[in-house]
Amino acid sequence: MQIMWAVVVIGVIGLIFGCLLEYASVIFHVDKDPRIDEVIGLLPGANCGGCGFAGCGAYAKAVVEDGADVTKCSVGGDATIKGIADIMGVKAEQGIKKTARVLCGGTCDNAGDKYTYFGVSDCRAAARLAGGAKQCSYGCLGLGTCVSVCQFGAISVENGIAKVDQDKCTACGMCVGICPKKVIELIDVKKPVAVKCRNKDKGAAANKVCKVCCIGCGLCARNCPKEAITIENNLAVIDYSKCDSCGTCREKCPKKAIEELI
Repeated sequence: MQIMWAVVVIGVIGLIFGCLLEYASVIFHVDKDPRIDEVIGLLPGANCGGCGFAGCGAYAKAVVEDGADVTKCSVGGDATIKGIADIMGVKAEQGIKKTARVLCGGTCDNAGDKYTYFGVSDCRAAARLAGGAKQCSYGCLGLGTCVSVCQFGAISVENGIAKVDQDKCTACGMCVGICPKKVIELIDVKKPVAVKCRNKDKGAAANKVCKVCCIGCGLCARNCPKEAITIENNLAVIDYSKCDSCGTCREKCPKKAIEELI
């Protein structure tokens, strides 16, 4: 009898708590906009953070409830953007398709090391030790931190520097944000010419640490037919709104620091 009464009491308590939970769910129920699930259904589910939000769910909620830009999901591409725009009843401006580019030519053959690094294989950790092992304090450290955050397998390290597989890159921007040297940028896929150097030291100093560095000589700027190049902080900078990728700058660069990235 004692066991039976215990079972009955537990059952009654469970029933009471069940009723209370049901009552609470009704009282505190918050209607969810069905469009949130519709937007989530269109997103790739990568949760990469490239849109600037914590994940696909957070982005969908921001689009529906806060009017966030419907074009933020570069991973999903044009089809996803158009689908979200249709759900929200807005017109989506087609953005410029971009891809990540590693703007450094400091391979093991071109740039030497100032010491041997034995620490954690992480560019951020290495950068804390006198700027990293590479003699060029602006160059790619080649330890693959960008590789570890790329969810699409688009980055590898070859001959001491990171390399992006353009066919796999979704321009999510994770590699851009994680690189301590800021040598990765998102560039218009239709503008493949880039200065593969970030060394802002004067020509003589830059020349000592890398064979293919930009020395800020200005030949590219003076010969560019579109006047798309300027020299800023001893480094050639391309204005992609003017550049037509004619290749003149590549031909004139004495250090071959300007390349066509394919």
